[in-house]
Amino acid sequence: MPSSLSTSWDEPEGLAARGTLIVLAGRGEHGGVYERFGRRLAFDAYRVRALGDPVADPSVLDEAAKLLADESLPGPKVLVGSDTGALYAAGLAAEQTPGIDALILTGLPTAPWASGSWEAEVEARTACPTHQARLTNDPGFRRGALDMAPDLPEPRLDLVRVPVLALHGAEDAVSPLADALSAYEGHAGVRTVTFKGGRHDVLNDALHRTAAATVVLFLERLRLSPELPAIAEGLA
Repeated sequence: MPSSLSTSWDEPEGLAARGTLIVLAGRGEHGGVYERFGRRLAFDAYRVRALGDPVADPSVLDEAAKLLADESLPGPKVLVGSDTGALYAAGLAAEQTPGIDALILTGLPTAPWASGSWEAEVEARTACPTHQARLTNDPGFRRGALDMAPDLPEPRLDLVRVPVLALHGAEDAVSPLADALSAYEGHAGVRTVTFKGGRHDVLNDALHRTAAATVVLFLERLRLSPELPAIAEGLA
């Protein structure tokens, strides 16, 4: 069983699990912030274990390693990181942490950012009014955390040996798209998807359904092969 650090969503009764996603939250967040994403992926028979913010609690990384090694959780196992969670996820993969079959990186931070106010922070995080309200009223969420610029690991994508799906908002003010694309440039194993009008918290933004659908398509391809063979083609 996962520890109390993990917020969990499982596949519906009667369905065989198709894989496991382990989420590393971003600055200020906790695993419960990803409830909407977790429920949607679980409905498609993927187990989701959402952890907290490694910047605030480094033990999150130990918990992630335990989940990756947990043989009761089905593969493929995919490490998902948002904001600084993306940096830590890439770091675990670069260290060849056992059990990682792929990475999903969202809102990869590229430089310090200052909001100046809660209103500016929540607007930069998400354009979704439902999620804005959730963050505003969530006592476990830490406001102002995006303004923190602690020493963070380099993504070191050159050392990553698993497929990477990179999701980024085209209107991300916290981590501008051009800078994020530059960080991913030259890494053959990285596939990038950008979201028009998207802000920093891609999985909880206004286009969260499209982001989740993009993740599911990636997972279904991964289940076939690490080479991610195409499984659908456009109609003429």
